[in-house]
Amino acid sequence: MTGTEPTAARVLIAADKFKGSLTAVEVAERITAGLRAVAPGLEIEALPVADGGDGTVAAAVAAGFERREAEVTGPVGDPVTAAYALRDGTAVVEMAEASGLQLLPEGRFAPLTATTYGTGELLRAALDAGATSIVFGVGGSASTDGGAGMLAALGARFLDAEGEPVGPGGGGLRELVSADLSGLDPRLATTDVVLASDVDNPLTGPKGAPAVYGPQKGASQDDVAVLDAALGHFVAVLEKTLGQAAATHAAAPGAGAAGGIGYGALVGLGAGFRPGIDVMLDVLGFGLALERATLVITGEGSLDEQTLHGKAPAGVAAAARAQGIEVVAVCGRLALLPEALGKAGIRRAYALTDLEPDVRRCIAEAGPLLERSAERIARDFTL
Repeated sequence: MTGTEPTAARVLIAADKFKGSLTAVEVAERITAGLRAVAPGLEIEALPVADGGDGTVAAAVAAGFERREAEVTGPVGDPVTAAYALRDGTAVVEMAEASGLQLLPEGRFAPLTATTYGTGELLRAALDAGATSIVFGVGGSASTDGGAGMLAALGARFLDAEGEPVGPGGGGLRELVSADLSGLDPRLATTDVVLASDVDNPLTGPKGAPAVYGPQKGASQDDVAVLDAALGHFVAVLEKTLGQAAATHAAAPGAGAAGGIGYGALVGLGAGFRPGIDVMLDVLGFGLALERATLVITGEGSLDEQTLHGKAPAGVAAAARAQGIEVVAVCGRLALLPEALGKAGIRRAYALTDLEPDVRRCIAEAGPLLERSAERIARDFTL
């Protein structure tokens, strides 16, 4: 084959980040360069995607939202500059921007005391900017406080036996005696809040936030037990104020997302839960872009079993398959058999490790390797 004009192929690049190597925007740029190296006249549209976790604001900005910034309280109390995205009254707020693991001082976890207070401040900044609809993307959190810090920043009061605010983080909830949500920002009552997450865990128990995700935030087994009990106590105290709804929300899908901030969103913000990639595809205008495509390229750093459960490539492939459009994927590492890929709607996957088996070099040289993979896709699917 030669690098001449393609035969009416229109490619939509809708890939997530390669965590630790490339942002979703950089992934799209590298794929575009590789495709054009083989097929210079190819029609290409790039729509970087995210599933609600880190990179969600960047994907919204790439799709035309305005980037806004606010100074908020970081997970261990230090001030941080956090970004959100805004367009036509819709804000995309990413909790990792204010309360994410990446904001912790290097090597310093704070599993019992990390707070989501800054996320509440970021939500308030979006309301101040005129948002009447908020897509609240959660994931990558440093905290396990059930969203108590977030709600406190928005006007809720969580008090100990002395009538003083409890300490920060999930650990502080052990001292909780009373909860008052009557002071929550009144604008929340008329704001449509969507909880966008790629996980559907409940708040507590063996599949809850502390047990499943606590160790990623530095929690020991003892810490996990403390946090699980503290969050259970948090729910019990809220039941005195809110009734059975407090317990119902704790068991709902998404309550355990991002250290339980999903619970805070459900119980305090009146949020509705939706899989993050479904929400983001709607917000980014994926449906219209899909109508213009004859081939979709999706992907992320690792295509594995987790991909099939709410991650961006699975959502992209499902939407494309519903329209009868062929999908291929790029990834750093491939851990799915062809049969699993096919069931997900992915025709073929191109792994960087096929080109460079050394994983460290693969991560360091992800950009050039991704361009080479895109060249292969161009030869296989567009000429």
